[in-house]
Amino acid sequence: MKGLWNWFTDTLRYYGLWGKNATILFLGLDNAGKTTLMHMMHNGRLVQHTPTRNPTSESMTMDRLTFRAVDLGGHKEARRLWKDYFIAVDAIVYIVDVADPGRLEESKAEFQTLLVDENLSSTPILVLGNKVDMDGALSEPLFRDAFGLYETSGKEASSLPPHIRPMEVFMCSIVERAGFGDGFKWLSHYV
Repeated sequence: MKGLWNWFTDTLRYYGLWGKNATILFLGLDNAGKTTLMHMMHNGRLVQHTPTRNPTSESMTMDRLTFRAVDLGGHKEARRLWKDYFIAVDAIVYIVDVADPGRLEESKAEFQTLLVDENLSSTPILVLGNKVDMDGALSEPLFRDAFGLYETSGKEASSLPPHIRPMEVFMCSIVERAGFGDGFKWLSHYV
């Protein structure tokens, strides 16, 4: 157990989330990788999950950190509940399966509803293009083009004017534990 504790605290320090209090929503369509990422960050293990039917959260309090990740599910019925959680959220991690081009338009439509919601107008958004390890996965430029994400904050975190929402794309493979760490490090500057 001590080994797992050390792994987790080292991971939070690396991602820059140590010492911060945050509620982060993990959003995206079903099968994008939300639950896998949340549980891997919580206990360091990668396991196969059944589709999320009800909102779940993982909360941890250690020393100076309270980090609550909320996975609301991604099937159509669950997406209707997303807006109920927007008022008290510090950041959003929007995960997209970039190896499933048939669902990109559906995912983009859901993402666009986040961008126009007034409750989220200044909420930082980390967009993770997941499953880059799979055949047929979109590259970052093709993914940005498909989602219309031409102008984002930049991968180097910096101070932004108050009217600019922090938002950036990071490509990743959750199962290979690659790419999302840089995204969380970026996000930690805005939480």
